[in-house]
Amino acid sequence: MSEDIQTYSATAESGNVYERRSRWAKIKLAARKSPYTARFGITVILIYVLVALLAPLLAPYGEAQVFPAPYEPWSSTHFFGTDQIGRDIFSRMIYGARNTVGIAVATTLLSFLIGGSLGLAAAIDRRWIDQIFSRSVDVLMAIPSLIFALVLLSIFGSTVLNLIIIIAVLDATRVFRLTRSVAVNVVVMDYVEAAKLRGEGLGWVMRREILPNILPPLIAEFGLRFCFVFLTIAALSFLGVGIQPPTADWGSMVRENANLLQFAQYDLRAGLTPLLPAAAIALLTVAVNFVVDWFLHKTSGLRDEQ
Repeated sequence: MSEDIQTYSATAESGNVYERRSRWAKIKLAARKSPYTARFGITVILIYVLVALLAPLLAPYGEAQVFPAPYEPWSSTHFFGTDQIGRDIFSRMIYGARNTVGIAVATTLLSFLIGGSLGLAAAIDRRWIDQIFSRSVDVLMAIPSLIFALVLLSIFGSTVLNLIIIIAVLDATRVFRLTRSVAVNVVVMDYVEAAKLRGEGLGWVMRREILPNILPPLIAEFGLRFCFVFLTIAALSFLGVGIQPPTADWGSMVRENANLLQFAQYDLRAGLTPLLPAAAIALLTVAVNFVVDWFLHKTSGLRDEQ
């Protein structure tokens, strides 16, 4: 009997055509290789996004609709009961996802736009621009952010626009420090110097030469800053200077229903009611951190030991 002997051929190997994976194929491959914590985090984030986008369709009642039965217990009519003036808590939690998460995303994007642009400009021009921006950031970071935000919101008013701008400016100081620190190592590269010698403008060098090479740490920082902004908004709402009624917000819902905790010994479900928005805040924070940890590990080039 004769057996087929397969021999290696360099000519055949070089003649093979390898198709480049599409973006969607790369995403699916990365998802299959991701740990269970990252999959859990991505699933939770997707659920929150869907709830925020479909809030008017998912909520059984209106955001500020009042019923003539305050502190109604859990029932088939009101899944999580009603609050102190008779608003359905389940509906307000759904609308709270859209308000709290949406404002946190907008604030984080604005903080990265401000801090990232100024950080890149300071890294490129190490003269008076760097000195002015760095010293201004040092002054802002010397003041506790939460106290500073409380003072500014008390002065300018607790509107959604003021809330976004104030928190974004205060949080942009952290983004500025990170962007400048990672961009300084890229600015000295030969290709950046070549772009400057060609006469390219500051904006072109920032967008085309530096930003693509510092994206991984910035994307990871975006997830972390989102968590801090999300918790800051919830804390300000809990203190009464954040998102104002009748707009639903998880932080203000904890404050409004905190009195129900003292009735936990008589009705456990009533005692759990103020913990529901707090659990929603904690779950999203943990999920985002899981995804950020996985992304940092993936972009760092490290590999787990088998």
